[in-house]
Amino acid sequence: MQLRADSLASHLRKELAKLYIVYGDEHLLIQETLDAIRAVARAAAHTDRSIFTVERGFDWSALLGTSQAMSLFGERQLLEVRIPSGKPGKEGAEALKTLAAESHPDRVVLITLPRLDAATQKTAWFTALLAAGVAIRIDRVERALLPNWISQRLTAQGQQMPPGDAGRQALQLIAERVEGNLLAAHQEIQKLGLLYPPGELSVEQIREAVLNVARYDVFKLNEAMLVGDVRRLATMLDGLRGEGEASMLVLWALVEELRVLLQLKRGVAAGRPLNTLLREQRVWGPREKLIGPALARLSEEALVAGLAFAARLDRQMKGLTRLFANEPPQALPPADLWHGLFELAMMVALPNQSRVGQSRE
Repeated sequence: MQLRADSLASHLRKELAKLYIVYGDEHLLIQETLDAIRAVARAAAHTDRSIFTVERGFDWSALLGTSQAMSLFGERQLLEVRIPSGKPGKEGAEALKTLAAESHPDRVVLITLPRLDAATQKTAWFTALLAAGVAIRIDRVERALLPNWISQRLTAQGQQMPPGDAGRQALQLIAERVEGNLLAAHQEIQKLGLLYPPGELSVEQIREAVLNVARYDVFKLNEAMLVGDVRRLATMLDGLRGEGEASMLVLWALVEELRVLLQLKRGVAAGRPLNTLLREQRVWGPREKLIGPALARLSEEALVAGLAFAARLDRQMKGLTRLFANEPPQALPPADLWHGLFELAMMVALPNQSRVGQSRE
């Protein structure tokens, strides 16, 4: 059975299932979901807690042995199985099917997985778990929805934003300052609850209380690049540079996106369905929605040019300043590597306006 994350509280008030599968990639929300299930399990006397983390060489027989053993003191079991890779392997798949087939009235199994692609969700082991228990998928809070998420959390602790534009601007301020860090947003909301009484907050209070705790994620650059959000792109690159992120990692992330776009562009030109191509390139989530508009504004020539410029940046990062003999002088990337990374991203974000070597304001 598949259960929406926002329906968990009402579900737990009615019953405690014998098997839960929690999967996704938003760590704060996953932790809150697990804590809610654990609390109800403890209240139902499941105090014999065992935790297994599946890593290379994991002994699945030990897990099954524990699941079948009865406590000497009559305590009910809470059995937690964490699979960070999302790939249990052949032996693990059989063990999970066995775990799903067993039914012990004094045992609750809690399985944690990362985000799963469509193919994994169709495997025999996941299908068996889904048939035997309750699966809860935890999705990322997309940036466009973050202000509303913050507002809901503030309301839950008895605080509200000012009405109208002032409130919307205040929510946007918090969202911008916690870019890429939902845990930081949660902490800042809790801080507002400690600093100020219930009721309406002012913009001034929010500005004074909310620190700039943004932790920029190099892989979220792709979203800003695909949607053409130049302001966010520049802010994130400046943030990554200030945090000491390796320029080579940023270049790798941008190049990977360019390569995927080029493969998709060529596949569509050859008459292949975009949905099929997206599955082959393992594109899902927010990126899946952004790829179509990006492909529409980008030509194959622009993507090839972007990869060529990236190759020059790569040589510059490695100290190989001598270019090919036939390269014209204007092909040189900017002396500032981070300026060059911005120009590379702009070749996708605004292909008709970007100019390699132009000044960045």
